[in-house]
Amino acid sequence: MTSCIIIGAGMAGLTAARELMNHQWNVTVLDKGRGVGGSMATRRLLSTRADHGAQYFSVRTPDFREYVQQLQAVGVVKEWNLQEANFDHPRYIGSGGMSAVPKYLADGLTIKTGERVVLIERTDTGCRVRTDTGHHFETDKLILTIPAPQAYTLLRDSNIELAAAELAAFSTITYQPCLAVMVVLNRPSRIPTPGVLSFEKGDISWVADNEQKGIATEQPTVTIHATPAFSRDNLEGDLNEAGQKLLDQLTDWIPAESIEQFQVHRWRYSLAEKRYPQAYVVCNTPFEMLMGGDGFGMGNVEGAFQSGLQMARHLIG
Repeated sequence: MTSCIIIGAGMAGLTAARELMNHQWNVTVLDKGRGVGGSMATRRLLSTRADHGAQYFSVRTPDFREYVQQLQAVGVVKEWNLQEANFDHPRYIGSGGMSAVPKYLADGLTIKTGERVVLIERTDTGCRVRTDTGHHFETDKLILTIPAPQAYTLLRDSNIELAAAELAAFSTITYQPCLAVMVVLNRPSRIPTPGVLSFEKGDISWVADNEQKGIATEQPTVTIHATPAFSRDNLEGDLNEAGQKLLDQLTDWIPAESIEQFQVHRWRYSLAEKRYPQAYVVCNTPFEMLMGGDGFGMGNVEGAFQSGLQMARHLIG
């Protein structure tokens, strides 16, 4: 049975793992985080929830449309009616939060979280990856779906020489950071239906009412996404102070007396601002290794899905 290690348990990595497993491959997914999903993240706050990464996804390609229809059929995703927010085609969300999608994808897969890969070594039959916990895993094939800067550092530390195509990918892909503020309220927000505020100027780019979105059913919550500029300026500073600065600008919709608590999450690689044009790269290495993720191809949730799917299909042949 052919084996594959996938580094990164986001949408791309999980999609690739699922497709390979469906073709009887032996697949292990490694991720440094505590859970799966990457930016498709939902956080528990007191007794309620808030999406704090990707807020929704759209569907344009046949493969992804077919998969989303399957997810709808089993109640994992639903359409988010954003017509009043001037979106011209459907947006979808996880029925219980965006993390519902990667959790569904992950079901039945061999996934080891809390394992940050620090070294890749060549073996006679493929390669061996070592993690910061001291574990090592041997495999025939390798897929990297972590953000390009992290992949570059890993390959450099592993003394893996990069060919022109890999270097072109790393030099092409750039990311925008994002500070996400999750706010628990003691009463509904004043954000108008359908629960979205979008700003073209200032420090805030997006605000979503998770109660109107249908995922904060126990107690109202709101998610605020800062602009890339504000996020970059405050990325290494006091996160609570940055969060309060953003909240102070939203008192018309989120009065100070309605705020019970808030938390701030730092996304260093929130959005691939510039992407590599192809869905993945086949690396010129002694063992078969592919790189992909949301920095490749069309980007965002659907692009990550397509990148993972196409990498798996390449390996399957």
